[in-house]
Amino acid sequence: MPSERDKMLAGELYDAQHPELVAGRDRARTLCARVNALTVEDPERQALLQQLFGAGGDSVYVTSPFFCDYGANIELGEKVYFNFNCVLLDVCRIRIGSFTLFGPAVQVYTPLHPMDAQLRRQQEYGRPVDIGSDVWIGGGAIVLPGVTVGDRAVIGAGSVVTRDVPAGVFAAGNPCRVIRALD
Repeated sequence: MPSERDKMLAGELYDAQHPELVAGRDRARTLCARVNALTVEDPERQALLQQLFGAGGDSVYVTSPFFCDYGANIELGEKVYFNFNCVLLDVCRIRIGSFTLFGPAVQVYTPLHPMDAQLRRQQEYGRPVDIGSDVWIGGGAIVLPGVTVGDRAVIGAGSVVTRDVPAGVFAAGNPCRVIRALD
């Protein structure tokens, strides 16, 4: 029988209050609080980021504050940059390619909740998010569950990304839509 964590990562309905999952979120909150309390120059900070992220914590640059649900479900390529106040809710995998930049207050969500109120009281589910390499996501943008953003795409500030964005385009708006191809 799959664990609640296994069901969560598979995008199936799961109990978010299961003790294993609560402990995972507590671990991430503790690590985020420690990272957020340290100066960028403190050598302990990068070691904490390596503990927090599932992959890529060795070269990530985080401008505090930064927040996430688990951290372990976030896979980063090389030299990803997070500006102030980024929030990543990683109940499913969030994969971010190399040299991707996040403006301030960008939010990436993977959790979803059932429409049925009774079921919603007890369970939730999620969908993974994939963001390519060399992507720039402008400040205040929100990336919703199940979305893929292609390599070299630029997402305008304040956009709400509700569906996939192809590679090499500028997309913006609410809902986010392709504005034009990039050279």
